[in-house]
Amino acid sequence: MAKRADKPVYSFIRKGNVLVPELDYDLRALDGVANGQRVRIEIREWRNLDRLRAYWSLLHEAVASTGMSISAEKLHEVIKLETGLVDLIRLPNGMTVAVPSSIAVDRMGEPEFIAFFQSAEEFLARVYGFVSERSEAA
Repeated sequence: MAKRADKPVYSFIRKGNVLVPELDYDLRALDGVANGQRVRIEIREWRNLDRLRAYWSLLHEAVASTGMSISAEKLHEVIKLETGLVDLIRLPNGMTVAVPSSIAVDRMGEPEFIAFFQSAEEFLARVYGFVSERSEAA
């Protein structure tokens, strides 16, 4: 089954009581919208990309430092299962199974990601005895 195309995401910056397009790409999103026309928007704050990079760096560091035989991507799936970041699915036979949920921006806000990241660090320390060198320095 083909994945449905995601809707484009446009970025606007608040200046007083006005939303200003961040880039020309975002401005072009307004083509065809008349002045005074009412539009629907969904307000979402952008994810902190440095934090997301730090999370993936942590996973790669954990795999390399502990000699785990799994990849950072597989460790990510394990962490989601072990920290309860799951969707419960009822199978046709009535059995319910947990499948890893998503940390995608449209599925998880920044406060939830911060809590998940902390849970991941705690899991790695408890189960694998791994604490990132960056965490130790902090």
